Amino acid sequence: MARLFGTDGVRGLANRELTADLTLALGQSAAYVLTRGAHAEARKAEGRRPTAIIARDPRISGHFLSAALEAGLASSGIDVLDAGTLPTPAAAFLVADMKADFGVMISASHNPAPDNGIKFFAYGGTKLPDEVEDRIEEHLGIEKLLPIGGDVGRIRRFADAEDRYVVHLLGTLPNRLDGIHVVIDCANGAASAISPEVFTDAGARVTVIGNEPDGLNINDGVGSTHLDVLAKAVVEHGADVGIAHDGDADRCLAVDAQGNIVDGDQIMAILAISMKERGHLTNDTLVATVMSNLGLHKAMQAHGITVIQAAVGDRYVLEQLDAGGHALGGEQSGHVIMTEYATTGDGILTGLHLVAEMARTGKSIAELAAVMSVFPQILVNVRGVDHHSLKGNTVIEAAVAAAEAELGDTGRVLLRPSGTEPMVRVMVEAADQDTADRLAHSIADVVKAELAL
Repeated sequence: MARLFGTDGVRGLANRELTADLTLALGQSAAYVLTRGAHAEARKAEGRRPTAIIARDPRISGHFLSAALEAGLASSGIDVLDAGTLPTPAAAFLVADMKADFGVMISASHNPAPDNGIKFFAYGGTKLPDEVEDRIEEHLGIEKLLPIGGDVGRIRRFADAEDRYVVHLLGTLPNRLDGIHVVIDCANGAASAISPEVFTDAGARVTVIGNEPDGLNINDGVGSTHLDVLAKAVVEHGADVGIAHDGDADRCLAVDAQGNIVDGDQIMAILAISMKERGHLTNDTLVATVMSNLGLHKAMQAHGITVIQAAVGDRYVLEQLDAGGHALGGEQSGHVIMTEYATTGDGILTGLHLVAEMARTGKSIAELAAVMSVFPQILVNVRGVDHHSLKGNTVIEAAVAAAEAELGDTGRVLLRPSGTEPMVRVMVEAADQDTADRLAHSIADVVKAELAL
């Protein structure tokens, strides 16, 4: 049987894979598993009741899923603070800020509106490790708390949830954003109200697009997966920079005044150099993933910054950050984690600090991004292959070695088997597009011939 939890919680088509029944059961099981440990003992000693915080993005299915989740939690004796529509990083922050036992975000991030998902945060606002998710899955429908009388949970509206998050974001800024014109694309998602408000409060001149969520238009032709819309708006309005979020606002990508994309690697390069200059980059180290561009590594090397590579996925970036006590990490996709202020990727926080660096230095985003040369990167997905047999195949290893010898220090090759389907991803970076394309497809042909099912 396939594992219920994926790389980022439980996701599926709402009312098909992700039903009200399953959501209620997840709430009951999470209540059983997540109300134990040292923090629970401290809460009991203080006479406090177990508490969970729930938030959601604007998807229409979030209404019935949050109702089911609240029923599962309250029937298990958990007091629920319903924060309404908020970004995922806001939910994580509020769990820590309120010392709640755990939190739940209902969102499918950058997926289309018919999908939805359920993501749990542990005490302190951190994502659950795999083994805890497995325990929640194991307890589904088996062990329930089911108190009676006055021991059942209460459900209350978390009235000042948004205000707490806004104050937190503004308090992280090293300087104001006065004089900078920002276009913000909110993806018709969870950032639609908060992001424009925070940037305005911080002093920026703000133009907003993608901020009219109706429950069905989240990520629909807008947001971080459709940067052409933001690029056009930035040029039309003569703005200095564009900031794009995804549906739950845990991502940030940018465009410069000419509409050129500034991706997550370039954003991390800008922030890492700034943080090092200001003494905030712990151990002068950045955590990136194996998919981060070679240009990021070379730029960091030039500035005396060490890059640690993690597996793809923000949870694995966070593991490396926690293990080394590092301050900054993220992914090319725009998940950027600043551990001084957040326990997960925060698109609004990232955007604020990116624009703050423009204001601090007086440089355009294009000038700041120029610190990193982006190497052409080609990704070829080879489908219908025995991905489990990739490791140890001498013919494939020889093809990779030949490509690496040709590239020298001007590129790299990475092969990754899919964790969910018969597919191998072939990634090649090179000094020019033609070389990257030629080598990637050449290796892909070898993988297909060797591993075809």
